[in-house]
Amino acid sequence: MEISLELSKALYIGATVLFVLTLGGLSNQETSRVGNIYGMLGMTIAIIATLLGPNVTKNFGLIFILMASGGIIGIYLAKKVQMTEMPELVAILHSLVGMAAVLVGYVNFLDDTISFMGIEKTIHLIEIYIGVFIGMITFSGSVIAFGKLSGIITGNPLMLPARHYLNLLVLIFIFYFGYEFVNQSLFDDNLISLIIMSILSFLFGVHLIMAIGGADMPVAVSMLNSYSGWAASAMGFMLGNDLLIVVGALVGSSGAILSYIMCKAMNRSFISVIAGGFGTDTPQQTPSEQNQADVISIDVKEVSNLLLSAKKVIIIPGYGLAVAQAQFIVYEIVKILKDKNIDVKFAVHPVAGRLPGHMNVLLAEARVPYDIVFEMDEINGEFSDTDVSIIIGANDIVNPSALDDPNSPIAGMPVLECWKGKTSIVLKRSMATGYAGVQNPLFFKQNTRMLFGDAKESMDAVLVTLQT
Repeated sequence: MEISLELSKALYIGATVLFVLTLGGLSNQETSRVGNIYGMLGMTIAIIATLLGPNVTKNFGLIFILMASGGIIGIYLAKKVQMTEMPELVAILHSLVGMAAVLVGYVNFLDDTISFMGIEKTIHLIEIYIGVFIGMITFSGSVIAFGKLSGIITGNPLMLPARHYLNLLVLIFIFYFGYEFVNQSLFDDNLISLIIMSILSFLFGVHLIMAIGGADMPVAVSMLNSYSGWAASAMGFMLGNDLLIVVGALVGSSGAILSYIMCKAMNRSFISVIAGGFGTDTPQQTPSEQNQADVISIDVKEVSNLLLSAKKVIIIPGYGLAVAQAQFIVYEIVKILKDKNIDVKFAVHPVAGRLPGHMNVLLAEARVPYDIVFEMDEINGEFSDTDVSIIIGANDIVNPSALDDPNSPIAGMPVLECWKGKTSIVLKRSMATGYAGVQNPLFFKQNTRMLFGDAKESMDAVLVTLQT
C-alpha cells in the first residue's frame, strides 16, 4: 500500500502539530504525561507516512528488521535503566542522533544517483558538510558526556594550554576544508576534505566536553540535546524531508532555550560554560575539609521531633536522593506531616541532579503532588519563615559560598538559601564535596544538623519513628 505525496505531506503536517503540542505539554509537570502521548502519536504518524510514502519503494524487510531491533533495544533500556542512570542514557542517545547525521551525510555524498549542477550542487554540498560537522560534534561530545556522567571519565575539566586558541585553530581548519570541499571538482579531493573535517570535528567535540567541569554537565547535556536537534534538521535538508527539518529545528531551538535558562539559573554565560565549567580552579581550603566531628550531628529521633514540632518544612532533593531511591519513603513522611497540618513543600533547583528536570521526574515517580513542588525562584523567599529544611543528597545547590565568597568557583550562582531558616538538616553519607568539587560551609553553620548515612535508610528510620 502506497499513499500519495500530498497525503504524506498532510500527515507530516499533522505530526508537526503534535510535536509542537508535545513541547507545550512537557513545559509543565501537570501536562507532561499528555505531552509524551502527543509525541508518541506524532512519531507513529511520521513513521507510517514515511514508510508508505513515495520515497520508500524497496528494502521493506530490512527496514522492518532494523526498526524492530531498535525498538527492542529501546524497550530493554527503558526497563533496565535506573533513574540515577537517566542522564547517561540521554547523553548516549544524543550520540546516536549525531552518528545518524554523519552517516546520512556520507551516504548522500557517495550516492551516485544524486546529480546536481551549478548552485544546486553547491547548496547540496554545504548541507552535507554542515550536517556531518554538527553530527560528529554531537556524537563525540555525547560519548564524552556519557563517560563523565557514568564515572568512566573524570568529572574534572581538561585544561589544555592555550585551549581557546586551539579551538579557534580547529574551527579555522574546518572552515578551510569546507571551502575546499565545496569548490573542488574532483570526487577524491572532496572525500579527503570531508574525512579530514570529520576527524577534526570529532576531536573538537571531545575537547569541547572534556573542558566542562562537573556542575556544568546538566547544561552540557542540554546543549548536546540542542546539537542533536540541529543534526536532525541537517539530515532533513540532505534527505529533502520537511518533517525532519521542522522537528530538528524544534528540538534544537528548545534545547538552546533550556541551556540559556539553566545558565541564567547558574549565573553563567553559555560561552563560559563551553570555555570551561565549574571546578576549573583548584578548590580552596575551607572549613568543610575539617574533621567530621566539627559539625553538629543529629540522630533519627531528634529529626522526628524537629519535624513534628515544625509548622513549615521545606525538602530540598539532590542527586543523592536519586542514588538512594529515597523519594518514595520521603513522600510517605510528607503525607504523615501533612495529616498533622504541617505545611510541607519541595524546593527544586534548576540544575539539581545531573539532568534538567531530574528531580521533578523523581518526585513525579513517587506521585508527589505537583502543587507542593516549587522552583527555586518561587520558594527562595520562604526560607526565612521555615522551621525545618531537609537537604537530601544536595551540595552545590545549597552552598552559601556562592553568595558569600567572591573567590569561590561557584561565586554568583543562585542557590537555595536554606540556611536562612530556623534549622537545616543535611542528609549525607560523608563530608565529601559535591559533583562540582566545591566545599560547602553550610555544614558548619550553627543552625545546621548533619544526619549521616544512606538517605533511604535514614528516611526509613524517620518514617518508623513518626509512625510510632
